[in-house]
Amino acid sequence: MCGIVGILGKDQDNKEQLVAEMARIIEHRGPDQDGFFNDDYVGLGMRRLSIIDLTSGKQPISSADDNLLIFFNGEIYNYKELRTDLLAKGYVFKTESDTEVILHLYEAYGKAGLSRLRGMFAFCIYDRASHSLFLARDFFGIKPLYYIKLGNSILGFGSEIKSLLIHPKYKKEVNNTATFNYLRFQYNPLEETFFKNIFSLRPGHCMTVDLLANSFEIERFWQFEFHADEKLDETKAQTKTLDTLRDSVAHHMISDVPVGSFLSGGVDSSIIATLMNEIIEKEKPGSKNKTFTVGFKELSEGQEARETSDVLHTDHTEIIIGKEEYFSVLPKLVWHFDEPVADPSAIALYFVAREARKKVTVVLSGEGADELFGGYNIYCAPLAAHKFAWLPHSVLKMVISLLPDMWGKNYLKRASSKLSEWYIGNASIFSEEEQTKLWSSPSVIPDLIRNPPFLASSYTQASTSHTSDSATMQLVDINTWMVGDILAKADKMTMANSLELRVPFLDIEVAKLAETLPDNLKWKDGQTKYILRKAFTSIIPETARNRRKLGFPTPLRAWLTADSTDVYNTIRNSSYLKSVLNMGEVEKVITEQIFGKDNSRKIYLLYILALWYTVFFETSK
Repeated sequence: MCGIVGILGKDQDNKEQLVAEMARIIEHRGPDQDGFFNDDYVGLGMRRLSIIDLTSGKQPISSADDNLLIFFNGEIYNYKELRTDLLAKGYVFKTESDTEVILHLYEAYGKAGLSRLRGMFAFCIYDRASHSLFLARDFFGIKPLYYIKLGNSILGFGSEIKSLLIHPKYKKEVNNTATFNYLRFQYNPLEETFFKNIFSLRPGHCMTVDLLANSFEIERFWQFEFHADEKLDETKAQTKTLDTLRDSVAHHMISDVPVGSFLSGGVDSSIIATLMNEIIEKEKPGSKNKTFTVGFKELSEGQEARETSDVLHTDHTEIIIGKEEYFSVLPKLVWHFDEPVADPSAIALYFVAREARKKVTVVLSGEGADELFGGYNIYCAPLAAHKFAWLPHSVLKMVISLLPDMWGKNYLKRASSKLSEWYIGNASIFSEEEQTKLWSSPSVIPDLIRNPPFLASSYTQASTSHTSDSATMQLVDINTWMVGDILAKADKMTMANSLELRVPFLDIEVAKLAETLPDNLKWKDGQTKYILRKAFTSIIPETARNRRKLGFPTPLRAWLTADSTDVYNTIRNSSYLKSVLNMGEVEKVITEQIFGKDNSRKIYLLYILALWYTVFFETSK
C-alpha cells in the first residue's frame, strides 16, 4: 500500500524537488520507504507502506530492459497465480512483490491485462522510450487517483489532491458546482473535484498520456452490470455465495504483516471475522483474530460487537469517544479528506483505525456488501410500491395532495413518481427545493447540475439492461454513493493512520456473483441481503445474522445543542459560505436546530464545508 505522485511535462523545471515535496505531503500513506524517478519529461514518486515482500519490493520496479517502470498503490490478491502464468511465458522476476507482477502483465497483455487483476489498485507505468504514461484505477474505486488537467494537458497526478496543490502552474480555486451538489448529496458526485481543474479518474478507467504529443486518452475497461439469472437455484446460490466469500477473504488475508478486522456486530463484519477465524485456526492454531470497534459515550453499540466477539473468541478492542475529542480532530481530518464529506461516521472510522494501527497494519472491513447484495431498506421501497400499481398516477397524486403532513406521505409520493425523480442515492441532506433556496451564487446554473452525469449514466445503464427499480438503486449507489462516500472515507481515514483497509465484498469474483443475483434472492420476506444471510446460516452467530444494519453511528443530534456556539459561529462567519449561500436560510437551519428541530445533519454538512475552506484556503500548511 502506497501513495503515488507525478509531475508531467518537459517544460516544467525542478521536477525532482517538486515530486519529492509531493511525496512528503502524503507520507502518512507510506511511512516505510520512498522511491523516485526523474527525466526530462516526468518526475515520479511514491511513499510505501510495506505489506508484501518487505525486503525487495521497493519501488519503482523496472522491466528487464529498464524501459518500463511502475509506481503502484494497492494490493493484488491473485498475484501468485499471475506470477506462475508469467513465469511460464518466460518473464524473469527480481522481487516477490505484486507490483512486479502488474508490470510484467502489462508487458504481456497491455491494458487488456487489467481484467486479469484481482485487487485494489491505482498505478502508473512509464514508457521511457515513447515518453508515454499509463495510469489505471481499480474496478470499484477502492483506491483514489487524481490529476490536474489544464486545457488538453495533464500536468500531474497523485493519490491525494493535497499533493497536487503545490504544482507551480496550478491556481487553487473552488469549484462551486461541486459545492452545489454537496448540499444535496453530502459528498461531491462529480468527476471534477472541489478544486477547479483537478479531476478524479473514475473507477474502472485507465488513462494514457502521450508526453511528446501533449495529449491524453481516457477509457473505461470495466463496468458493473446486472445480468440476473432468474433461474438461479436458491440452494446453489447459497453454496456459491459462501464459497466465493470464503475464497475472497482468504485472498484478502495474504500479507507479510499482521492482519485484523473491524467488527460492528452486524452481518457484514461478522461474516468477515468468522471466515478469518476459520483461516487463522487452520494456518495458526491457537491464534486469535484481532477485531476492533468504536462507540461514543452518548451512543455506544459496542455491546453487539462484544457479543459477536465473545462467540467468535476474537482478541477484541473497543474504544469510546466523547464529543470534545470528536470535534477537536475535525480540522485535521478535513485536511486528510481533501474534499468535504459530511458523513459523521467517517470520523468514527478514523478513531477505530488509529486504535487498530497499534496492533495490526492491515484490516478487513465490510464495505460494499450493502450495495452488491441489496442491504439498504430503501431498496425495498419499489417492491412495496407495487401495491399501488393498479391506481393511475394522476389519482394517486391527487390523494397525496389532499393528505396533511403525516407518516407515510413521503412513501406515497415515491410510489407515485418515477424512481429517477426522487432517488439520488443513500444520502440526501438538503432537498432539491431547499438546495435551490440555500444557493445564492450566480456563477452556477442549477439546471446543469441537478443531475450529475454519473447519476444520469446509472439510470441510462439500468434502462438499457432492463433492471428493476430496486436493482437500479443499487447501480446508482455503486456508481456514486459508494465511490464518493463509502470508499472515500474508508481509504482516507485508514491511510491517515498508515493502516491498509481491504474490502473482501468488493472482490471482482464476488462482484461477478452479485451481478447474477435476481431480485428474489436479494429481498425476500421483508429481509434485505437475503441470500447473504441464508448462506451463512449456522456459520456466523445467529444474533449477528439477523441483526439490523449497524455501522458506527454517531450521536450528532445529542451533541448539537443550543450551547454549540462554536459550531454555529464557524458556519455564520465563514467567508466562503457567505459568498455562495443565502445566509438567511443558513440562519434558519441553525435556529430550528437550537429550538428542537433535528437539523443536525444539515448543520454538520455546513460546518464541514466551512472548515474545509478554512483549512485549504485560509490556513498555510
